[in-house]
Amino acid sequence: MIRKLITLFLLTIFIWLIWSSSGRNTPLPEPINHISLVEEVNSSDSLSRNIIGIQPLMDVSDYFIETTFKDKIRQYLVAATRKSFIQKNSIIVYPESIGTWLFLLGEKHNIIQKNTFLEARNTLVYSNSFDYMLGYIKTSDEEDKQLSAIFRMKAKSMLSAYYDTFSALSKETNTYIVAGSIVLPDPKVVDGEIYVELGGPLYNASFIFGPDGLVIGNPILKAFLNTSEARYTSAGNPQDLQVFDLPFGKTAVMLGTDNMYSESYQNLIKSEAEILLSPAFCYSDKKMSEKISSLDSLGTLTHANNASNSAKPERYEVNKLQSLIENTSVQVAVGVSMFGELWDLNNPNPPIVIFKGESLPLTPSDQGAVFSFNF
Repeated sequence: MIRKLITLFLLTIFIWLIWSSSGRNTPLPEPINHISLVEEVNSSDSLSRNIIGIQPLMDVSDYFIETTFKDKIRQYLVAATRKSFIQKNSIIVYPESIGTWLFLLGEKHNIIQKNTFLEARNTLVYSNSFDYMLGYIKTSDEEDKQLSAIFRMKAKSMLSAYYDTFSALSKETNTYIVAGSIVLPDPKVVDGEIYVELGGPLYNASFIFGPDGLVIGNPILKAFLNTSEARYTSAGNPQDLQVFDLPFGKTAVMLGTDNMYSESYQNLIKSEAEILLSPAFCYSDKKMSEKISSLDSLGTLTHANNASNSAKPERYEVNKLQSLIENTSVQVAVGVSMFGELWDLNNPNPPIVIFKGESLPLTPSDQGAVFSFNF
């Protein structure tokens, strides 16, 4: 009897190994160039500085292979270069969560065919059972332990692809890049490189890459989490806001709707920051109640099928942002969001530019877009 059970167990493991490894190298759809708009918001004339906002439209298939991801990210810089947007005093801004979906690296390609993120992440768990268990052991007191375990088991491969991509592109363009954000366990920057502690708390973190390909300063951690984000990530301290003394001006970066809270502005005011950059990830889920119109990239999708009204909406309020920066030294504020064809995800939120207190009109685009604002 024991021999039969052992044989059955080994057979089960063998079948699982075949299933788990299958479908990871099948052909992917040809990458689509979604860029429909490349726009200069205002004439450069004698102005010597500019901010290049990137509104990427990302597909699930962009995240399975590192080179595919890098090529997709690079497309927008190529478009900006063709228009001569990238200059000596340029800074390029990618949106929040651009790197978070790199947990799909090396996964089964049939995940593309799933209808919802819930189905996709379950497939990911089942096909990586042993690695998932190791990631689960490293979870802490997060409410959503499954998602926490996924990020921990994929953290090193995610970080490698993210760092290599934005380090290479900042060197290629010889400029500064705000690399959106990525969820990582306890990220630290040492000598311009990023390190993680797999057993540490998860953060939604952004980084600025310099022209030499190295990270400047410390990780920029999202401080104000909505209900769903708080189920698997920890909050940064808004009083730790960094102001970067860059060649084109003192610059602060606030992730998502951190810029909607007055607590975020203490260091910005003290350091007399001139530029505020806000990589965001706001979206509307067509299958959900309109009451939940704009939330984080992953946690909300956990509840997408239930349309839970307990999730706290995140709204990018231009008027409130204008009032918050009114009494600061900020001259220009730029916000960009990521559009995505990612299962049951849809994002209609446009970029924003506020210059000297006034919100500037931008040409809307429901595809990928690049815009340059001179100041």
